[in-house]
Amino acid sequence: MNGNDFPQARFAEALEMLAAMPMFVEAAVASLPPDALRHKPSPQDFSLLEHACHLRDLESEGYLVRVRRMLTEHLPQLEGFDGAAVAEARKYLEQDADAAAHAFATARRELTTMLSALTPADLAREAEFAGRRICLADLVAMVVEHDRGHRDEITALLDTESAPWK
Repeated sequence: MNGNDFPQARFAEALEMLAAMPMFVEAAVASLPPDALRHKPSPQDFSLLEHACHLRDLESEGYLVRVRRMLTEHLPQLEGFDGAAVAEARKYLEQDADAAAHAFATARRELTTMLSALTPADLAREAEFAGRRICLADLVAMVVEHDRGHRDEITALLDTESAPWK
């Protein structure tokens, strides 16, 4: 994709979706009793607490860093983010869900503010990521898709009939 190929209407829609994600996460966290925030549907799935921590860390250490580098460097090599390893190393299950959701919201506001000021030329800036060349518009699309995956997982977690809070 080229930044010029990302129609303004689609970009505006992407920004709206990105801006709405923190409210979704905060509402999900608020909807469960504190002891349910650590419930994992299966050993490989994130609990709601882990989702909030992961989104917080990826936003501040992944997406914000990548966007800044793409805007200031010529063809930077962007680093991946091993969410499972970070979750284990930082002991997400011992953290505070409300604080994580709030920190995610703060970082996301910073990201959406930065993205809202981009020009088509900015969206066309390129980087190397995961073995391929991407433009900033591609990165925005990746963030939207990543949010969609977490939104789906969180919705399924909240709707689980066998959940201990039901």
